[in-house]
Amino acid sequence: MATCFWLRSCGARRLGSTFPGCRLHPRAGGLVPAPGPAPGPAQLRGYAGGLPGLSAALLRTDSFVGGRWLPAAATFPVQDPASGAALGMVADCGVSEARAAVRAAYEAFCSWREVSAKERSSLLRKWYNLMIQNKDDLARIITAESGKPLKEAHGEILYSAFFLEWFSEEARRVYGDIIYTPAKDKRALVLKQPVGVAAVITPWNFPSAMITRKVGAALAAGCTVVVKPAEDTPFSALALAEILLHHAANSVKRVSMELGGLAPFIVFDSANVDQAVAGALASKFRNTGQTCVCSNRFLVQRGIHDAFVKAFAEAMKKNLHVGNGFEEGTTQGPLINEKAVEKVEKQVNDAVSKGATIVTGGKRHHLGKNFFEPTLLSNVTQDMLCTHEETFGPLAPVIKFDTEEEAIAIANATDVGLAGYFYSQDPAQIWRVAEQLEVGMVGVNEGLISSVECPFGGVKQSGLGREGSKYGIDEYLELKYVCYGGL
Repeated sequence: MATCFWLRSCGARRLGSTFPGCRLHPRAGGLVPAPGPAPGPAQLRGYAGGLPGLSAALLRTDSFVGGRWLPAAATFPVQDPASGAALGMVADCGVSEARAAVRAAYEAFCSWREVSAKERSSLLRKWYNLMIQNKDDLARIITAESGKPLKEAHGEILYSAFFLEWFSEEARRVYGDIIYTPAKDKRALVLKQPVGVAAVITPWNFPSAMITRKVGAALAAGCTVVVKPAEDTPFSALALAEILLHHAANSVKRVSMELGGLAPFIVFDSANVDQAVAGALASKFRNTGQTCVCSNRFLVQRGIHDAFVKAFAEAMKKNLHVGNGFEEGTTQGPLINEKAVEKVEKQVNDAVSKGATIVTGGKRHHLGKNFFEPTLLSNVTQDMLCTHEETFGPLAPVIKFDTEEEAIAIANATDVGLAGYFYSQDPAQIWRVAEQLEVGMVGVNEGLISSVECPFGGVKQSGLGREGSKYGIDEYLELKYVCYGGL
């Protein structure tokens, strides 16, 4: 989620600090390298775990404020969720560091907002190129920290970089309007101007994708960004952005949020079973079920129910392989921590106690405390935890239904609405269901729907605003109406 908000007026004050996260200085002629040497080896600390493929230079443990690497007063450990090995101690930024970062960002904004669209475009494109050049190292860092399979980590880096590419192009297309008024001697102009500083709080499951979706749009718009990627430091998060809506409302801050989901995956009798199973695998088990758009509830019509459950179970056994994310062939890494495993275990036990049947999986995996078997449940009912509580794990509960109306009612019986999926070969039904599902994104005969060119976001309590697409940059822009008279 991200929060964009105004700080005090820039006035005539100019700045000498660099843009946060970039060793560049603003000046009238453009951007030039910041003075002074770049951080040297003495400022780097390596991974302690000795995981395969990781260089000691891949982890920087200090905070980055105002163009400088600064030590924090406290640190916290980062561990490999597969083995439990310590990867390193990183800065645990508090209130003072957060305020310093916002202050530096605000000062940079006073010049950054005046950088031409073409220059902003060029800088974002340079960032994209750097990500592509360093994609292998970036993927290794993600796998080490989150446990996801290396192949998926590579996919995340490419997906993230594509947002930078997209917004580098959109930076040159922030257009306004001219409105002709009834008065012959007046003209009305609508300008789009950057909001200001954006505080971005990123989740652990897709950190690079969230950062580039938000930051790319903000920089394209002319905003300066502060990035705070740790969820487990609430005091710093509050100091940065005060993101909870009631806090933001106190000073009328603009808020853009991408929150949780409880995605329904509906399979109608007319569906192609093999196609639906392939989509179910892709949608449910990406990152071991730890994404906000993962299918959480599988609603299968009675006529196709048994065939789908059988085929789904067979596909899970054949295609899903649990292991360390660095190992060849792994498709299912560990969950992020043991608390996440306990949640999946609790939902499985609750469902079984209320009459659900374990088709496959159902228990912790022998590889370690953070691993859980890919699990398929049948005979699931709506009173079970797994049907109204987001799992964030490798659990697929199947609910049998009879009519289209029943499926829609079950799918919409939640206070969140991020993504939804359904499979049908009936053209009329496809239009009806797509329009009736109360979600921000719908996959029709498709289990993977995210794309940089399309608006990502939800309805109800799944969030506010959209990321990606031509709409994503609007979150970081204010409209200004100018009435020009005296023609």
